[in-house]
Amino acid sequence: MNAMAHSRDHEINRVLWVILALNLLVAVAKLVYGQWSGSLSMWADGLHSTFDGASNVIGLIGMWAAAHPPDEAHPYGHRKFESFAAFAISVFLFLACFKILESSYDRLMNTNVPRVTAMSFVVMTATIGINLFVTRYEQRRSAELKSGILHADSMHTLSDVYSSVSVLIGLIAIRLGFPVLDPVIAVVIAGFIGRTGFQILFETSRVLSDASCVDPRLVREIVMQIPGIKSCHSIRTRGLENHVFVDCHIQVQSDMTTERAHDLVHSIEDRIKKEMSEVADVVIHVEPDAKHPAHNLP
Repeated sequence: MNAMAHSRDHEINRVLWVILALNLLVAVAKLVYGQWSGSLSMWADGLHSTFDGASNVIGLIGMWAAAHPPDEAHPYGHRKFESFAAFAISVFLFLACFKILESSYDRLMNTNVPRVTAMSFVVMTATIGINLFVTRYEQRRSAELKSGILHADSMHTLSDVYSSVSVLIGLIAIRLGFPVLDPVIAVVIAGFIGRTGFQILFETSRVLSDASCVDPRLVREIVMQIPGIKSCHSIRTRGLENHVFVDCHIQVQSDMTTERAHDLVHSIEDRIKKEMSEVADVVIHVEPDAKHPAHNLP
């Protein structure tokens, strides 16, 4: 692993540890007070925050696996473990969604009026503030580090903000004499959680299914700047946002020597990696221009 990749992984791990500590603080506050007051919506939101912390642990494990260098069994490296970790976060979200829906049904069948005090509002307001800070911090760092796991985790935390606002609305409804809204708000929270889970699932599935991740026109534009290239086509890309694999075909003069073609290929690889820092590897197939007519298809 090069120094830049090692530094990036270290930064992602540091962010995950900080967020884990804050998520656990938020989760304990909601779960303890929600259990004491009998507020299902607050308890459900605390469970959501607990899964936020669990997703941080999954992220740390995923980053540990992704940091391993290529080996005989994994010649392309282990970077997809970062996407597997993000996928696991979506699974945790669906489990939390199921648990909340189950508890909501039980509450509707056996109604109990939760206690709502001034402290209830203090706890929820404080945790919303923490989660807003976490979301903005994690989104900024995910953009800087081009990290799928931090992006997925920030979406998870953002859904926690939405659900916490829903809990506040539910607490107000209880104070106004409508306790039935408590389990109803919990169902709304489950909806937010499920939606976030599907969003993460969609994004990680693109990486795991090797969907194209770079516009082929950008690659072609870089390649065609190098003298001696007749055409560039059959451009394919896959990988993570920060760890992209590129392969393409180029056409050169049919009388070009093997040595010259070899040097040309290295020039292309260097140029692509220089202008696209996210590219980890480039594979180029050389064709004589007489074999195929020049074209600009992807």
